[in-house]
Amino acid sequence: MSKRLRTTRHALAAATAVLTPALAACGAGTGSDHTSGMPGMNHSGTPSASAGAMASMPGMAGAATGNGLAAAKDGYRMTSTAGSLPAGKATDYRFTITGPDGNPVTDFAVDQTKRMHFYAVRTDLTGFQHLHPTIAEDGTWTAPLAALQSGTWRLYASFTPESGTGKGKDFVLSRTVKVSGMAMTTSLPKASGTTAVDGYTVTVKGDLMAGMAHQLTATVSKDGKPVTDLQPYLDTYAHLTAFHEGDLAFAHLHPETKVDGDHGGPALTFHAEFAQSGNWRLFLQFQTGGTLHTAALTLHVG
Repeated sequence: MSKRLRTTRHALAAATAVLTPALAACGAGTGSDHTSGMPGMNHSGTPSASAGAMASMPGMAGAATGNGLAAAKDGYRMTSTAGSLPAGKATDYRFTITGPDGNPVTDFAVDQTKRMHFYAVRTDLTGFQHLHPTIAEDGTWTAPLAALQSGTWRLYASFTPESGTGKGKDFVLSRTVKVSGMAMTTSLPKASGTTAVDGYTVTVKGDLMAGMAHQLTATVSKDGKPVTDLQPYLDTYAHLTAFHEGDLAFAHLHPETKVDGDHGGPALTFHAEFAQSGNWRLFLQFQTGGTLHTAALTLHVG
């Protein structure tokens, strides 16, 4: 089953659950693993996962994976013995996904050529990494993290079991780790629909409201001219991830633009669902000439 169909199915289920009681009441970088950008930010050159869109009930948000802030959901759990990590140097983070039977899960569905998508986000949203870890025969995943700044980081695992009770269901689970040293926090940049990275200008527009599904559009330009040479990035021209200021809730942003050779852009559309109002930090990753770029900006959701 495709991720688009899975998302649609879960959206319909969520919509039914909301409408039923209401009706009753009415009587009715580069190609390498890591590149660097703004201070305190690490960007993985590894492509990312995101697909699907809600096909019915416009304006009604589906929540297939929750907000990503729990280490366990529906019997599946993200476990790790690492409660802390060193600062200032590359390190491996190892973890396991266990199923309802308590055993490590080893059978995962492939989503945009990867079976696991992993994010590392610093609590003040100045640090971001997007990786694709490898799995050992015993079910242990290893994520090769680039150097982390001191402070608290939340680590997210996004996956879909290929078998078991959770087969076909999308999960985002997470855990926190402390990175050694004295942490210096940075205030989140003010909300703005425009940002620049590596000579490119990215503009994001959308009438965003919490709890509602909307279309969000990102436009890429360079030197005042539209960019039309975006390269495919794991079955899409760009990957967009968002995290809520304060609690780091994970938002589900799915690309809708179809891929057609090495001439994507300038406009890219996304199906956006923000569960909470407030400021969200968005990380848009796109590729040109074999180089991955990561643009970060703050958007306010009403």
